[in-house]
Amino acid sequence: MTPLVLLTGMMCDARLFAPQIAAFSGRRTIVCSPLSQYASVAELATNILYHAPERFALAGLSMGGIVAMEILRQAPERVERIALMDTNPLAEVDEVKARRFTQMVSVSEGRLANVMRDEMKPNYLSDGPNRDEIFRLCMDMALSLGPDVFLSQSRALMNRHDQTDTLRNAHLPALILCGRDDILCPVSRHALMADCLSGATLKIIEGAGHLPVLESPEETNAALACWLEN
Repeated sequence: MTPLVLLTGMMCDARLFAPQIAAFSGRRTIVCSPLSQYASVAELATNILYHAPERFALAGLSMGGIVAMEILRQAPERVERIALMDTNPLAEVDEVKARRFTQMVSVSEGRLANVMRDEMKPNYLSDGPNRDEIFRLCMDMALSLGPDVFLSQSRALMNRHDQTDTLRNAHLPALILCGRDDILCPVSRHALMADCLSGATLKIIEGAGHLPVLESPEETNAALACWLEN
């Protein structure tokens, strides 16, 4: 059975995909690759390809989706199918770069917890029943990774390239999934990706924000299972 490579979002570790690992690890090899070693999307993708199985299914959320698209650009022959979740195929605009730079200055001055708590994590989640629990997990993941990872990931995101042509040139089974209430990567971005990828399935998770893998794990897993098995 084809291995599944999972790519996490910014300042997240494998705990982001705990419901998916629990659901699928009994049937296939799962690799959850960290995104902490390099400060460019291209280098992150190259490093993941070096360590990944020869051919694999690829699923990425948020920053993980951005790296997944770069992997698809670098080595399309190795990606059997792709799932892009709560992510963005476009280059970062100047307004967002400026805001990110301000956050980087704050983190460099020792205020990682403040940036994550006050500026980033509040935009991640819909107002669901498990919001507080997921918020605490997100804070723990971020603080465990630390300021150096925040800074390197921020640099990678600031300097990323537009990947719409990568998607237009791809021909493989694809799932485009997002939470209806995602503020960071809205539904319109996912409609764009679905239009670019021939034959892609677009799945909107109601009542979820930027992290449907944790907010609505059963519905997300059902969509992923359909993508993996068809």
